[in-house]
Order: sequence, then C-alpha cells, then structure tokens
Amino acid sequence: MRPERLNPLFVAADSLKGVGPGLARPLEKLGLTRVKDFAYHLPDRFVERRAVANLDEASVGENIVIALTPIEHRSSSGRGPFRVLAQDAIGNVCAISYFGRASYSAKKLLPVGEPRWVAGRLEQYGQMLQMVHPDHVEADSAGLLGQLVEPVYPLSEGLTQGRLGTLIEQALAAMPELPEWIEPGLLAKMQWPTWRDALALGHRGLHAAARDRLAYDELLANSLALMLVRQSNRKQSGTPLNGDGSRRARLNLPFPLTGAQKRAIAEIEGDMAQSAPMLRLLQGDVGSGKTVVALSAMLIAVEGGAQAALLAPTEILARQHHETLKRLAAGTGVEIALLTGRDKGRAREAILMGLLDGSIDMVVGTHAIFQDAVTYKNLALVVIDEQHRFGVGQRLMLAQKGRRTPHCLAMTATPIPRTLTLAQYGEMDVSKLDEMPPGRQPIDTRVVAVERQEDVIAAIGRHLESGQQAYWVCPMVREQENEDLAAAEARHAELQMRFGDAVVLVHGQLRPEIKDAAMERFARGEAKLLVATTVIEVGVDVPNATLMVIEQAERFGLAQLHQLRGRVGRGSGKSTCLLLRGASLSETARQRLALMRETQDGFRLAEEDLQLRGGGELLGTRQSGDTPFRVASLEQIQKLLPLAHDDARLLMERDGGLTGERGEAARLLLYLFERDWGVQLLRGG
Repeated sequence: MRPERLNPLFVAADSLKGVGPGLARPLEKLGLTRVKDFAYHLPDRFVERRAVANLDEASVGENIVIALTPIEHRSSSGRGPFRVLAQDAIGNVCAISYFGRASYSAKKLLPVGEPRWVAGRLEQYGQMLQMVHPDHVEADSAGLLGQLVEPVYPLSEGLTQGRLGTLIEQALAAMPELPEWIEPGLLAKMQWPTWRDALALGHRGLHAAARDRLAYDELLANSLALMLVRQSNRKQSGTPLNGDGSRRARLNLPFPLTGAQKRAIAEIEGDMAQSAPMLRLLQGDVGSGKTVVALSAMLIAVEGGAQAALLAPTEILARQHHETLKRLAAGTGVEIALLTGRDKGRAREAILMGLLDGSIDMVVGTHAIFQDAVTYKNLALVVIDEQHRFGVGQRLMLAQKGRRTPHCLAMTATPIPRTLTLAQYGEMDVSKLDEMPPGRQPIDTRVVAVERQEDVIAAIGRHLESGQQAYWVCPMVREQENEDLAAAEARHAELQMRFGDAVVLVHGQLRPEIKDAAMERFARGEAKLLVATTVIEVGVDVPNATLMVIEQAERFGLAQLHQLRGRVGRGSGKSTCLLLRGASLSETARQRLALMRETQDGFRLAEEDLQLRGGGELLGTRQSGDTPFRVASLEQIQKLLPLAHDDARLLMERDGGLTGERGEAARLLLYLFERDWGVQLLRGG
C-alpha cells in the first residue's frame, strides 16, 4: 500500500486542468500519465533573454524582451511574409515578420499605435532589424519579465511548449512537502535544496544543484532497493551444495579452462556451499567461455543431489544452449531436457514427470520452465542468460520455484563499466571473465566508406560461393521504427535479387514463429545470408558465419557494435567484420569506429563508450528499453552513484534501516520512484 501523503503524485494526468481525450495520446507518448511524471519532465535546455529599453542596447542574434509600438502593417505578394513595422522608445524601427498561417493573427496581436511587449531573437535583414515569429507578444510587461529564462521541454506531436508548461506548473503546485531522506551531512556539504524546491528550481533555469539532487534521489532509491534485495536474500535459506567433482572430471572440453574461468568457478563453488542462496553475476565478453562456467555450476548442483535450470530469453537461444550443454556434458551421465512453450502433448508430459521425479537433472528453456504447471523434485540452481532482459522483479519470482530459495547465477555478454554494474546489479556479487580461450582468432575489423558498397556486395558473393555464411545488419533509425523496417526490407529485396532464396530477413516486427523459422534456416545452413535489424545481437551461434557487414555503423553505440561483431569469429575459421560508414561522420562516431578497429576487448570498449558519452547503449536502453533511470544522466550516474551507494549502506547498517525518522522518509522515496518491491521484501521478511 502506497503511503497516503504520496497519493497526489500518482493521480492520473486527466486530473490536471486542460487535459482531455485529445491530449491523452501525445502525453502518453512522453510517458506523462500521472501528475508526478509532469513534475519530473525536466527541460532539455533554457532560452535566456535580456530585457532592453531600446534596440541600440541589443545585439543581432540576441534573445531580447522589448517594448515596441506597431506603426504599419505590410502584406507581401505571393509567398512573402506579413510584416509589422514597429518602433522602440527612441524611434528605431524593427520589422516583425510572420510567414504562412501565422500572419492571420498578426494584425490582432500587434494593432497599430498600441504598445506591446515582444520577446524574440533579433536578426538583421538587409539594412533592417527584424524578429521572425516572436516567441511572445503581451500587452503587459509583467507576463514577459517572468520569461527571461524560459524552459524548452521535450515535446511530442500535438503539444506546444506553452500548453505543456501550464500543465507542469499545475503539477508542481500539487507537490506535497516530504520529509528529508538524504543524510544531513551530505545535504549540507552539497548545498542541495529540499526535494520540493529542487523540483521547482529544476524547471526554472540551469540550477545544477537542484538537478543533481533530483538525480541523487533516484540513484539512492535504486541503491536502497537493491540493498534490500541483497539483505532479504541473505536471510533466505538456500540449499548448501558441495560437489565432489565426479561429474566435472568427465567433462568433454574443447580446450583447457582459462585462469579467469577457474577463478569464476571457484567463486561460484564457494557461494553454493553456503546456506544463504548465491546471487552472482557472471560478466564475460562474447566468446569468453561463460557457458562452460555455467555448466560447471550446474554440475556442482547435480553432484550435490539437486537439479539445475538454465533460463534463456528466446527459444532459439534455449535450443542452442541445450545442444551445447549436451555436447559438452556427453560423458558426465547427466540427463538434460529442453522445455519451451512449443512443447505439447506427450513429449511435454514426459519432461514434466522427469522434473518431478528427479530423473531429469538439468532443464534448459524459456520462461516456460517457470510456469505453475512445472514442478521440480529439488531445484537448487537457476542460471539466467542475458541478464539485462530480466528485472529484479523477475529474479525474485524465480526464487519461489525451489523447496528453498535456489542459488542464482546470472550471465551477461554485455560488458558493463564498473559504475554501471553497481547501478544495475548492486544486489549481486560479480565474477568477470576477462581472458579469451586459446584458439580464438581475432576478427579482422575494417571500416569501409558507403561508396564502396558495390564492392562489399561482390565480396559477399565470393564469400557465399566458398560455402560460408554471412550477416548483413541494417541501421536503426531510432525515431522511426517503420523506416528501419523499410530500410531492412529494401536491402533484403536487393540482396535477394542478387543471391536468390539463400537470403533471409529477420526484424523485430515479425511474428515470433516466422522469425524463428528464418533463424533456424540460417543456423542449419540452408540460408546463407541473414539480413537483420539488431535482433540478432544476443547469443546466436553459427560457427560457419564468418562475415559481418554493419550498414551505417556510425549510428550504433560501441557496445552494440561489439555485440554484433561477436556473432562472427565463433568457429576456427578467419572472420571479418566490415563497418560500412556514411559520408559525414561526427567526431564521436569517428572515434568509435577507430576503437572498433583497434581493440576487441569488450570491457575496454565499455569504459571508452562511457567516456564518449554513448552510454545509452550501455545501459541497455537502446536494446531493451529498461534503463533503471529516468532522471539521472550518465554523467550524474558516474558522479553521484558511489555516494548514493555509500549513503544507502549507511542507512541500512548504522541508521537502523527503514525504521526511525530518516528510514520512514526513505520508504517514501522507494514508493516515489516505484522501487516499492524493495519495501515489499522488507514487509515479507
């Protein structure tokens, strides 16, 4: 139950004056569905204006507020502007110009002989000073002198700055006073305003302290919630598992374990021997051997007399994992089943029976393995692949499947910089695979200008003739999803004309079964060239695919480029990645492409990406829309997250957790940022 004093924040948007059915759609597009969303919809930038007594005091290019008296209305023939000539206090003349439909209201706005206060940008047109479409025209100075610093908000179609501004003003007026949840010493040191003042100031100008305070609140809520998860996890009773090594000794590995793999397995073994359930993240670059580490953990569970499950985000990945695990574990005598939503009838029944009576030791599958109908004899370890697809909420849900809370090992191939690991996985211990197994050949990465596209297509032809396979990744025009599809479909059609039915297309809008069928054809080698938007970046393993072409590579972040490149180089053959770049490159894009050529170390690329400010991709937002933060920018996360993390720990360890005065305020904070699963845990435990 949400505390009552927060109710005004969560009232629906249509409680604000002026929000009717017509505005609901554009507001929803911006995520503005409740009063609090408006208060937190902070401006992108501010227009700063100077009030001047006359035009002599102003410079061309400056935004000004000035009193002018219209002396003449001039219509132009054809498509020219409608001009109002107006005079300042000392007789200087300025033209106020309106184009198109706006000219109809200009006569009314600026009647001849009546002084008006005008705000806009002063420009020079030939010998004359002019303002084109002024921002504001008022009869009274009071309205405009409040607009010397004016916020500019992110908009969607159907909304104007003025309309949104008035809704935000109403929302801010509805904000209650809340008790302080930030540690008093830190608050004083940072000279931050109170929560309510910070919200108001954030809309009124470049108040860095107010913005930082609002970002800090969000980071503190996140750190606190993750700590509560961790604390709750420590209180759970898991199953201590001690493997005797008998199954692992019979593993059929293609090459010896790297030092990093041995270290990770030892950390996992130590965790699983404890009675508190393991909560560990395994971070490993593409190809660093995470699967072998996961399999070792699963074998420890089986050696300890229990069952293990591996959860994959898609059906194709589940099938792939199942085949890999069966191949590697062939000599160990364990029974490994595959369970997906597709399995029906007798086959499904047999698997369900095997899980219930314990004759199946390991199961691999999609979310189907956690449906209510699936019951285990003794599930003691859950491995989750591609961590960022599963939020903390889902991770908690899995905990209810075993007789006791199962140990949990999450894996991700997205290298995440240290700061952000804390932001997303603050409740987990982290193991890192930072060495590559021997025998992996580096991928030859080249940047090719788009003018040479014809040569690239010819090279693909030669590549396919030699019996190998290739990927062609189309760019993401992020704003216009339909344009993405159009680009991918057009490219597919063009390549199909060249190479016939050997070309398949995969994109996010396809129905899952059609997408899966296309991927299957490619994985089996029937299709030779896979044209795709970025849906292929996670986990597809086709060792015979040794060429990757990424079109308009400058549009992708480093993390994504690295993930895509990792789809090739998975067999023993030499692989190539061609980054097709457009004609005009920003400095950041140039640096990104140079880094891709220079290194294949995902952890280094992740840190560099952070420096290059491409962090949106890192947090997984571009890929899956689930960045944990709405208010905090990347820069603020780097600067403030370590502080928030320490403050959360202080609150939990020294200040009595969520009891006491500050603790009560912190509960409000968790509800405010909807990290209330943190509070639920506290109640439950």
